[in-house]
Amino acid sequence: MDRMMDRRHLLPLLVCGTVIAGTLALVGPQQNRALITRPNEIPLRERLVRFEDGSDGSVVIRDAGNQAVLARFPVAEGGFVRGTLRALARERRQEEQGQEMPFRVSAWRDGQLTLDDVATGRRVDLTAFGSTNAGIFARLLTAQGETQ
Repeated sequence: MDRMMDRRHLLPLLVCGTVIAGTLALVGPQQNRALITRPNEIPLRERLVRFEDGSDGSVVIRDAGNQAVLARFPVAEGGFVRGTLRALARERRQEEQGQEMPFRVSAWRDGQLTLDDVATGRRVDLTAFGSTNAGIFARLLTAQGETQ
């Protein structure tokens, strides 16, 4: 009989797997969600932005200060932006936060790009999702925008 198929050998693996999964389930939610801390570092560039749902199903990104439209993503575009916003919006709902507070896009000296939810303290390392996805948010830092 194959050694891996022997139940005596599978039981310890199942027990260890269950213990690890249980530990992660108990400890994970208590961890600081902002994995990257930069206590004294000032970003090279940052911008406060707001995300809105357009009446046509698009996502509109505005400068939080002057309300200039920095980017628009029609229904079939901007999948990474939509997914990121869905996750952050879900956390705001869970923490009973409204939509009033803006988000902060920051570029750092080490090349990292982050998106911070000012309301919840959640930080997303955008560079972890590849240069194409991070580039969408990086363009927001320099976009001139269209005023409306």
